[in-house]
Amino acid sequence: MRTVHTIKELRAVIRSYRAQDKRVGLVPTMGNLHEGHLALVRRALEASDVVVTSIFVNPMQFGAGEDLDAYPRTLAEDQRRLEAEGNTLLFAPTVEEVYPDGLARQTQVAVPEVSEGHCGASRPGHFDGVATVVSMLFNMVQPDVAVFGEKDFQQLAVIRKMVRDLFIPVDVIGLPTIREHDGLAMSSRNGYLSTSEREVAPALHRVLSETGRALADGNDDFAGLEAAARDTLAAEGFRPDYFNIVNSLTLKPAVPGDRQLTVLAAAFLGTTRLIDNLSVER
Repeated sequence: MRTVHTIKELRAVIRSYRAQDKRVGLVPTMGNLHEGHLALVRRALEASDVVVTSIFVNPMQFGAGEDLDAYPRTLAEDQRRLEAEGNTLLFAPTVEEVYPDGLARQTQVAVPEVSEGHCGASRPGHFDGVATVVSMLFNMVQPDVAVFGEKDFQQLAVIRKMVRDLFIPVDVIGLPTIREHDGLAMSSRNGYLSTSEREVAPALHRVLSETGRALADGNDDFAGLEAAARDTLAAEGFRPDYFNIVNSLTLKPAVPGDRQLTVLAAAFLGTTRLIDNLSVER
């Protein structure tokens, strides 16, 4: 596996792949890789000839007071794990390489509607930062396919809409959430949890599953299910951010008659913010 740190190097390597008529896959990450990330790499390897994984902790998607400075950076270990998986190329640029004129002077991409509400309401500007950096990576790499995890359900919806609206020729693949043995969705932020918090954390997925079963059984009291779930999470020791039952396609509040439903949830456990989701087809 080769590692490059500049766009010039990246493009030179990509040109060599294209000259060999190789199909290129992209896996954008912020590093501190876990099994969930590696599953994305494996899926990209199935869908393409060569895989470019990017590691870039994107400051544009972090708000004031969020964990930008504390976000774990483990490049050497990430390189080892990627190489073991057969990843072809690692692109690990600096902030200065990606934003040479600074964040304030950077052109930004905003995706309406699907970026609103849920994490978009809790983290203003977050999805503008995500859409901007992903569109930049798409332009840098020009992949045939890109793979993202469904744990970040709203993020995936934002990226899919951006690709569709801007006619970006990338096939976006969503991979189901990879979980720990006790149901907790894998996330780099799980490392922030204390031992006692880690024992409580799987309750988020358990509450999602209970709500999902009620929806599958035909329960249309969405507001009641949401309120009960928030109460249960609070009793478990969480500080719920949101717990929303939505139409899976629009991410708007679900209404009776919707057949594709997704439950989106975010909650703080101590200082750590966890997100998860569950989809139900009725």
